[in-house]
Amino acid sequence: MSISERITLEHGSGGALSRQLTEQLIYPILKNDAYGELADATPFQIRGRAFITTDTYVVDPPFFPGGDIGTLGIFGTCNDLAVCGARPRYLTMGLILEEGFLTADLRRVLESVRAAAEQVGVLVISGDTKVVPSGKGGGIFLNTTGVGEALGDHLLSVNNIREGDSVLVSGPVGSHGLAILASREDLKIGATLRSDCAPLFPLCEALYALGGKLRFMRDATRGGVAAVLNEAVAENRKCGMEIQETAFPISGTVAAASDLLGLNPLEIANEGVMIAVVAPEAATEALSLLRSFEAGREACRVGVVNGRYPGRVILETAVGGRRILDLPRGLLLPRIC
Repeated sequence: MSISERITLEHGSGGALSRQLTEQLIYPILKNDAYGELADATPFQIRGRAFITTDTYVVDPPFFPGGDIGTLGIFGTCNDLAVCGARPRYLTMGLILEEGFLTADLRRVLESVRAAAEQVGVLVISGDTKVVPSGKGGGIFLNTTGVGEALGDHLLSVNNIREGDSVLVSGPVGSHGLAILASREDLKIGATLRSDCAPLFPLCEALYALGGKLRFMRDATRGGVAAVLNEAVAENRKCGMEIQETAFPISGTVAAASDLLGLNPLEIANEGVMIAVVAPEAATEALSLLRSFEAGREACRVGVVNGRYPGRVILETAVGGRRILDLPRGLLLPRIC
């Protein structure tokens, strides 16, 4: 029996159509050496200290220039592990499908999941599927849990940050959120915008070799780099940061679209960009390491940690003024990840 063109409520009922969807579509795409049979749980092995993270993806639209919700789910979860100093090893994935969602689009998402997982070197080892009535969901949502092995004993933390440390960004900011917005609203100015959705583990692994000179890393997703910087100084209230607005790499298209829409690129989500804080004597080496990768070739030093403004991020603006760069407020671009 062939699978119907669209998802129905019966596909989530636990009966014959549920089994058909799993056995004929989902499992054949995601099956791997560690996911050898359909069972209620999958055994796995991991050595030494481990990290775990969980995330949910509700991006609208689920397909966008530069990726889709499947790519986003894999890279986003693995990036959360990578910036904490872990090698992504295993993932679970829950699918929430809306009645009427095209099975061809589900196949497309699953193929993206498989390709992204192979690129990162992570194994999907368990999953679940639920179906919600038409109008009660967003087509397709993903929930993921990722497990990774620690790269070493050095624990990255905002509490490692010290006065004089350098603040680095791995690449141009603002493209993911704007690409989603442009795709959703069919904005002509965004015709060339593409999401920066990409795996960060190779960059993180290279920086981790700096040992204690690497203080902290975090991927700049919702709220952009402004959120990451503010969260860092809020948790480590002994220090503040002075940041140069003109030091951030921003593409011309992102700058133009941001100006037109009245948005700040520093507050827009990224899915392939991270902030790293390193000891001042390690900044040059860290930038060299980042720039050795395609995803980090435009890495820049954007600021310094100091004790003059504890708990604050001070932005030196493009016109030479200074102001507080606060946490983004209000409803930011909805459903961007």
